[in-house]
Amino acid sequence: MASVGFLYPGYSAEDDYPRLESLLGGSVSLPLVHTDIGEDAHRVDALLEMGSAARLAAGVDDLKERGAEAVVWACTSASFVFGWEGAHEQVRELSATAGLPASSTSFAFAHAVQALGARRVAIAATYPDDVAERFHAFLKSAGTEVVSTRASGIITAAEVGTWGLEEVLALARAGDHPDAEVVLLPDTALHTAEHLPALEAELRKPVLTANQVTAWEGLRLLDRTLSCPVLGTLFSRTAQI
Repeated sequence: MASVGFLYPGYSAEDDYPRLESLLGGSVSLPLVHTDIGEDAHRVDALLEMGSAARLAAGVDDLKERGAEAVVWACTSASFVFGWEGAHEQVRELSATAGLPASSTSFAFAHAVQALGARRVAIAATYPDDVAERFHAFLKSAGTEVVSTRASGIITAAEVGTWGLEEVLALARAGDHPDAEVVLLPDTALHTAEHLPALEAELRKPVLTANQVTAWEGLRLLDRTLSCPVLGTLFSRTAQI
């Protein structure tokens, strides 16, 4: 069985990963290891420390012992906060440490947007304004046009992890834009694995969420394609929209 390992910062929505594994029919193993986050804060200095090479390296051996064939840093903010080049260096170091293909949630979003053939996206973020704008800049570096960025000003992942379907739907509605072909919800602390059908039905367009694209990115690293429409358009097809 194929196995993708995830380095997940702290504790908030990590239960999305066994849920994703179940929804994918048990055809792939998705082991997860928690990393030490230091301070739980959507603040640039804290995020740079959270995504440091030493913190990520500490979980690699555990993932390899659990059979991981690729590893993904399951965090958006503590990858894009390094900027386009810095985020590339982060995953290069992670790959070298693990001796495995590696990526991060930030690159998962960039690759997923490309796979859908989308040109214009809207960001519906839990983050403060300055952090959300860094994600906007990261996507721009990937060649994606961001038509709107909505920031919610939430400081901690712990708070985001308490949100249920109604809060997630409200975030997506607030962040949508009529010119956006796809809406992005970039926080792995947000529970979304069970909410993708409701999100896409509400917005009537593809929705990409952090834990969804992170799992998809891991499969992409292994050159595996799994169809699972309950996980949204991304897992239903990779065609022009």
